[in-house]
This record gives sequence, C-alpha cells and structure tokens, in this order.
Amino acid sequence: VGVRCVTEPARCGFNKRPFYPILGADQGNKREGRHLERLGFFNPLGKESEESLRVDSERYAYWLSVGAQPSERVAKLMKKAVIPE
Repeated sequence: VGVRCVTEPARCGFNKRPFYPILGADQGNKREGRHLERLGFFNPLGKESEESLRVDSERYAYWLSVGAQPSERVAKLMKKAVIPE
C-alpha cells in the first residue's frame, strides 16, 4: 500500500511575520504536523534583499512523480517560480 502524499505550506514565524516551509507530508497529517521532507520555503514579507521563495525543483518533481498533490497555494507559488508540474 502506497502513501498518499501532499505538498503544502505550514505556518511558522512570529506574530505578523509569517514564514512558510513547503513540506512533503502524508495526507492524513495536520498542516503543522509530521512531515516527510522539507522542499523549500516561502517568505511573503521578504524584503528585496531577501530571498522570498526557494524550492528544490528536483525533489518537488520527484514528489509529483510519486503521486503527491500540491495544495492550491503551493501550485500558485510553483507557477510564480516557473517550476512545471
């Protein structure tokens, strides 16, 4: 039996300073719960000198190849980063 997986952002950071690691996780786990692999991050409030989005495209492609379904938010971020699904 295979594991059904998703890629999704989990909220971290401080009050009014969110930071979202992009994770590969079992579909049954909570958003901030146990994850299998960290694929990158998204910092919506990153300044111009800071990196706002980083994703390991090879690992992201692997997760998609094994059947992981990206959440809506992650799919939008990947289009912004020009990483094909």
